[in-house]
Amino acid sequence: MLSRTDLRGRVPSPAELRTLLPRAEVDVDAVLHQVRPLVDDVRERGVEAVLELSERFDGVRPAAVRVPARELTSGLAFLPAAVREALEESIDRARLVHADQVRTDVTTQVVPGGTVTERWVPVRRVGLYAPGGLAVYPSSVVMNVVPAQTAGVESLVVCSPPQAEFGGLPHPTILAAAELLGVTEVWAVGGAQAVALLAYGGTDTDGTPLEPVDMVTGPGNVYLTAAKRLLRGMIGIDSEAGPTEIAILADDTADPVHVAADLISQAEHDTLAASVLVTSSPELADAVDAELARQVKATKHTDRITTALQGPQSGCVLVSDVDAGLSVVDAYAAEHLEIQTADASAVAARVRAAGAVFVGAHSPVSLGDYCAGSNHVLPTGGCARHSSGLSVQTFLRGIHVVDYSAEALKSVADKVVALANAEDLPAHGQAVTARFGGES
Repeated sequence: MLSRTDLRGRVPSPAELRTLLPRAEVDVDAVLHQVRPLVDDVRERGVEAVLELSERFDGVRPAAVRVPARELTSGLAFLPAAVREALEESIDRARLVHADQVRTDVTTQVVPGGTVTERWVPVRRVGLYAPGGLAVYPSSVVMNVVPAQTAGVESLVVCSPPQAEFGGLPHPTILAAAELLGVTEVWAVGGAQAVALLAYGGTDTDGTPLEPVDMVTGPGNVYLTAAKRLLRGMIGIDSEAGPTEIAILADDTADPVHVAADLISQAEHDTLAASVLVTSSPELADAVDAELARQVKATKHTDRITTALQGPQSGCVLVSDVDAGLSVVDAYAAEHLEIQTADASAVAARVRAAGAVFVGAHSPVSLGDYCAGSNHVLPTGGCARHSSGLSVQTFLRGIHVVDYSAEALKSVADKVVALANAEDLPAHGQAVTARFGGES
């Protein structure tokens, strides 16, 4: 079922690998011309434009943007007990992991009387996006809210698309997750218009102010991503997330049943999802293909999964050995990377580029999606080569605080003057010497 790329007997350069490996092609620039007028409309007309766009794209016009508190309470009250318990477990584990990411202020004494302190200050207000397209993602509420709360963000708003089935409210499970997390502000708005409203703010239908945010995080479709790109600078963003990805590095010790199931689990997201197997075993590749043919037929979303697995973004890459496989997966820099090899821990320790690494036969990506404690908002499209997933650090800003005494400044004044003159910026040096009667 998976197309094959045979790299046995050679190790292509990183540049070659970027063109050889399967990858979803999502051109954000191609939709900017469609998104820009929507963003401009929200800037000019505010909530009225948002409600019209919701009616156009979501098939429902909410009575208001802000969801009443009673609806959050109701969402939790009607949440099935098993789902509530699962969400509570997910929240507890995520809080445990993210608590260890909190940064502490550090003061360095550079010289007697001269210190530099790095202070970690949370972003004041953030908008957290939970998608609502082909599926509902209460887990994304958890993954966005927990690190923001742990960082000390004082003001949070969760955005999720209005649902016609629920009278213009976000899905009740989204509301229930927000209630469990203690989030009191939820907006029924999705897509590019959500990012625009978060950036510009507005006034709700009942006259309630909708305060703009300083940062927007959370994954969405290409139109939401385009809005993030257009508004970056006015707001901070976590990333420009693309379609989800899984890469599995496996050898002949891997169980093809497990490998196939994990590839299918990511293909289930949408037709652009990428599922990539990198293996040194042609026998495993054959067995996985046979398992895919068997397992896909039994899934709920057979057509969607089949389209994703047969798309150009998915495939099987044959390599000579695990070392060559590591070169391939580092070049690919998957959002999710599973290591299903002999001595998987040692192999995983050598990985240089991945959003998250899942080690061995009993650490599937699905665990990370929900209950590992890790964060599932991760870099896609090869961005794991240079970027990290969502964390407490996302919501913190490092500020250097410089505190020098007169003596400490005077001891380095001649060095400042020398460097200022070398850069032909003599006034920089004079700003120092002026404090000592013109003497350095």
